[in-house]
Amino acid sequence: MSRVLQYIPEAQGEEYINLERITEQMDEDQLRVFSISYRERRRDPQNVLLLTLLSFLGFSGFQRFYVGQIGMGILYLLTSGLCFIGTIIDLINHKDIAKEYNADVALDIAKMV
Repeated sequence: MSRVLQYIPEAQGEEYINLERITEQMDEDQLRVFSISYRERRRDPQNVLLLTLLSFLGFSGFQRFYVGQIGMGILYLLTSGLCFIGTIIDLINHKDIAKEYNADVALDIAKMV
């Protein structure tokens, strides 16, 4: 079993490959600290999808706030998800939104460890 999967079993696909690359030079203690911090800050694509679906109930932009894109969240909130066009695009791209956020978080944490 991979070292990354021992500590971060929910990692799959590109996220797993990215984490393997980032953590390949880390010893076990560093990997343990990294995984604890990463799992606390990681965003699940399913949560992004659920928050995007809430946009159709009048809560536009919550998915963008969730991944730290405050400016886009405010824009979506004030324009009803850019007249729902942005919301529909986010429905299609919810995995990419979470993947980009998680990749940035992994790099930030790796720098600190």
